[in-house]
Amino acid sequence: MMNTLEAVLDRIDRDRDASLERLFALLRIKSISTDPTFKDECRRAADHVAADLRGIGFEVSIRPTAGHPVVVAKGGNGTGPHILFYGHYDVQPVDPLDLWDVPPFEPRVTSLPDGRKIIVARGACDDKGQVMTFIEACRAFHAVTGRLPLPITLLIEGEEEMGSKNLPPFVKTNAAELKADIAFVCDTNMWDVRTPAITTALRGLVYDEVKIKAADRDLHSGLFGGAARNPIRVLTKILGSIHDDNGRITIPGFYDGVRELPAEVKKQWQALDFTPKGFLGPIGLSEPAGEKDRLLIEQVSSRPTCDVNGIWGGYSGEGSKTVIPAEVSAKISFRLVGGQDPEKIRAAWRAFVRARLPADCKAEFISHAGAPAIALDWGMPQLAAARKALDAEWGRDAALIGSGASIPIVADFKSLLGMDTLLIGFGLDDDRIHSPNEKYDLTSFHKGTRSWARVLAAMTG
Repeated sequence: MMNTLEAVLDRIDRDRDASLERLFALLRIKSISTDPTFKDECRRAADHVAADLRGIGFEVSIRPTAGHPVVVAKGGNGTGPHILFYGHYDVQPVDPLDLWDVPPFEPRVTSLPDGRKIIVARGACDDKGQVMTFIEACRAFHAVTGRLPLPITLLIEGEEEMGSKNLPPFVKTNAAELKADIAFVCDTNMWDVRTPAITTALRGLVYDEVKIKAADRDLHSGLFGGAARNPIRVLTKILGSIHDDNGRITIPGFYDGVRELPAEVKKQWQALDFTPKGFLGPIGLSEPAGEKDRLLIEQVSSRPTCDVNGIWGGYSGEGSKTVIPAEVSAKISFRLVGGQDPEKIRAAWRAFVRARLPADCKAEFISHAGAPAIALDWGMPQLAAARKALDAEWGRDAALIGSGASIPIVADFKSLLGMDTLLIGFGLDDDRIHSPNEKYDLTSFHKGTRSWARVLAAMTG
């Protein structure tokens, strides 16, 4: 396989300009999924991706959904693991348009002050550029060998930027067809401009809303102050008791099932130089607010959290109005890690609130989002193979990192298809995704393509 891989990598290098033009062709399509005005453009993007994949040996179908269509492509054979690759062809809106230095759907290559060459366009990174790194790797294998190195299915959707609401039903309905040995997703970041990364864990989410009621109407604080329960005081006292002085969450049972990092991973994370100055400094902060006995990278990647996302009640208009409000509300989010059950956490949180309610108060709750965390087995052979492949391309150890975010489709792959996912992306923190002047480093595009070729080759052996 080694000689074949070298030929594939050489093909990628020689085809660099043509691959960039193919990416530009996709970037010119205004596939903004959230705006009905661009419905036809989303269909055009699906047709474009489908035609491209047919040209490199895939059997392709464009499947309807209640929203924008899904592209399903199948190809390859052999004895290696069956790969399901997921990505999306839709993009975010471009507003505010006047903040773009170049028209958002007229891609071009330019340079940053530090000399890095970048592709600027909406979707350059999220997710067209990332998807095309994988497609270009497949193209190179097809050009060199006449076939794909493994059985590969691509699932490219058009609604990720609007919540992917039609994708889980599609996956469930087509589970037998889509099930594979492992999924790949290219919609994440590298650790830094020189260090590749594999995201091995995604935090889950519980989002809840609580409303505390006391009197049957707003009260005059001059007449009732001191005697009547103030729901704001009650709620803020409860919220303030969620964390102890060390930043640890006090809800009974909250940490049940939470595992410690393997020693090897913790040692690697300690060497990543993830500092408060580098992470918090750019947003005007200086001191980590999480568990005091944890590394900063643990606080944002591998430890569960609780945050109050909004609180309202009483009078908040201009001037003064001396009332004791009848009710107060708050929205709370819990980021979960592997081993935590979202519904048990929701129930524990609500019991925590009810146990602290004084006389004359009652609590009502509204359930919002809920999804379990995803964590890979650190001993997975596919993880080891992919990491070795990235090491070879970038000349340094790939970081194995957790993400504080939640990517629902990864949880769906696990629950609906029984399949783990490797998240290997080549984005950077400064790619300005969802913002004006979105960009993708030219090196990320080229070496990302080479990286996927190495990963696919590594999976065969």
